[in-house]
Amino acid sequence: MANASPNGSDTPSSAYATAYHAPVMALEVCNSLITDASGTYVDATAGGGGHTEALLDALAPDGQVIAVDQDPEALGAVQSRLAGDVEAGRLHLIRGNFRDLPTLLREAGIDTVSGLLLDLGVSSHQIDEPERGFSFQADGPLDMRMDPERRLTAYAIVNEWPHGDLARVLGRYGEERYAGPIARAIVEARPLNTTGELAEVIRNEVPGHVVTKTLARVFQGLRIAVNGELEALEAVLETSPDILPAGRRIAVLSYHSLEDRRVKRFLRDGNFEGTVQRDIYGTRIAPFAPVDASPQTASAAEVEKNPRARSARLRIAERRAEDAAGPPVP
Repeated sequence: MANASPNGSDTPSSAYATAYHAPVMALEVCNSLITDASGTYVDATAGGGGHTEALLDALAPDGQVIAVDQDPEALGAVQSRLAGDVEAGRLHLIRGNFRDLPTLLREAGIDTVSGLLLDLGVSSHQIDEPERGFSFQADGPLDMRMDPERRLTAYAIVNEWPHGDLARVLGRYGEERYAGPIARAIVEARPLNTTGELAEVIRNEVPGHVVTKTLARVFQGLRIAVNGELEALEAVLETSPDILPAGRRIAVLSYHSLEDRRVKRFLRDGNFEGTVQRDIYGTRIAPFAPVDASPQTASAAEVEKNPRARSARLRIAERRAEDAAGPPVP
């Protein structure tokens, strides 16, 4: 298992960073997730392959990784970066949305795995490429699709959805306090064709001291809606017990409260409402047991190297046996 930073890099994660993407808490993920060095692990959000490579380095020579991503550019980057592992049979690439993970694995002849990693962040490459439309810091088309074959785009939401639906997206997914006025301003400014045009409407609608945070929240809300991110997250969490045997682990990296709240509740309670279910002895019934009471966060050194790591929360949980009762509920 990995215990040191390869190549003398400043942090373990920076050792696996490329121009495409910098993985967050790579060492922490490997040390917390791997329970069988010869097992098969799924990186269900492969991105640029940073966590994938870290897992391969931490596993024994007969250990394997299944890398899944809905973005063909991401899988192409992984294929190029880790061609030797693909050729050696240690790495298998699957294109698809992790909401369909059990089906994707079954189609590959796999029923259960030794561990599952979900890194819910947007890759640096996706953010930094203006043509993808994810960022308000560069002008590009209103796209925001992680899967380029997906039909819904940010353009459709911004230009075609009624005010009420648009306001709900910005309020629910962006947690934006000015959702109503911003939605109204967008409707009045239609048509909007680029991220730059949308950003200008927002800048003109909110006080100057909240512009940057508001832009981030609005773009987050649109991105989540375009990609159905919360629905996909709930789907993969609900089906994860089906592919993880007892004693195996799931690791989830989240980057905002909407994701982390769902992850925390499901890994603790087995549902998204935070409702505690108990057996006749008053003990908690849930498919997973959290390994730590609180999430892990990136070190100061890693945040300095990669500011995007600042908001990351890593939660680890272990699959309980089907007939195992949970710990007593306080």
